[in-house]
Amino acid sequence: MELFKNTNFDFLGKKWPFIIGSLVLLAVSVGSLVIKGGPRYGIDFRGGALMYVRFAEQPPTDQIRSALSARIPGEISVQDISGTSEVIVTTELRDERELAEARRQMVETLAATFGAQEGKLDFNNAGVQAIADRLRDPLQRAGVGMSEQELQGLVQRLTDFRDSAPHSGLVKSLDELSAVQGVTPQVLSVIKSEMYAAPFSIRNVEMVGPKIGAELRRQAVLATLYALGGMLVYIAFRFEWIYGVAAVLAIFHDVIITIGLFSVFNEEISLTVVAALLTLVGYSINDTIVIFDRIRENLKIQRRESLYSIINSSINQTLSRTVMTSGLTFLTVLALFLFGGPVLRGFSFALVVGILVGTYSSIFIASPILVFWHDFQEKRKRATPAAGAAARESARRPSVKSVR
Repeated sequence: MELFKNTNFDFLGKKWPFIIGSLVLLAVSVGSLVIKGGPRYGIDFRGGALMYVRFAEQPPTDQIRSALSARIPGEISVQDISGTSEVIVTTELRDERELAEARRQMVETLAATFGAQEGKLDFNNAGVQAIADRLRDPLQRAGVGMSEQELQGLVQRLTDFRDSAPHSGLVKSLDELSAVQGVTPQVLSVIKSEMYAAPFSIRNVEMVGPKIGAELRRQAVLATLYALGGMLVYIAFRFEWIYGVAAVLAIFHDVIITIGLFSVFNEEISLTVVAALLTLVGYSINDTIVIFDRIRENLKIQRRESLYSIINSSINQTLSRTVMTSGLTFLTVLALFLFGGPVLRGFSFALVVGILVGTYSSIFIASPILVFWHDFQEKRKRATPAAGAAARESARRPSVKSVR
């Protein structure tokens, strides 16, 4: 299927606006990275704790942030998830020993801020064993005859009820537990006397130590450099070395601008973003190779044409493929960016920017490099015979001595 047939656009004639635009984007990107001291790394790379918290009502992010900042040192980030009653809380840690303490303080701070009941167990954030230990003796004192196996079964049903839809980890009132099998009025009375339902539920906690984060950061950089080096060798072997240089420079252009825009918009670089950058590297190089392959074929067929004309015709011949592939991929990642939520935001943002920049860099950055190099070589060839002729002419001239 071809969207465009027999097109004859002068792409290389329009290269300078795109080259100037790229230089501006590169300047802005590098400037932002220098001013901010590098990209803003997520906890995957700098180390820290990340906690997903679900609330019964709309979460007060400012109150959460101020409460945590008062007890936990370092940077605290509280981000609400659009369209839900959940927030993502992240905190930076500088020492491995701070991890467990940070989690405990985060839980205690939320409990104290949102109505902890002293002496009672929080049902929404307690595990199976903690609930069983809390109810065992009170149930016996209340005259509820229950074996250990029956107690474990009851507690398991209670937590299954809490964690399944529509509650999804958050029971708003302990009276709702009367719907659980085995919860008699007497058992419910004991539950209400020993526990309470906090208005929040900690859905997940992720922790990364600073040393592991630094190692992940180093490995991410090496993975990107190895990918670029491998592609340089492959393209130089398959085509010519200048083709490899042009492709890798275009990829560096794409990656630097993408990372720079992350810095400009204060977005975090996480492991998923690194995965997106590596995906971008592969996507961009594939698009460039398609054009280079067509240039190589046309060089054999159109021997009398100039390189400028051959590159233009090659880009026109692959235009339908470029628009269809890049267009459909762009629509997909744009949908991820708009509707994927904060978890996929970094990944989708990198691909949205990368596909736009990578598509035009294959046409307006990589291809002009070939033209510039070819023109440079032609000037050298013309200059060498001219210099030789001038030297021979100078040698043939007789020397003239001044006579006084």
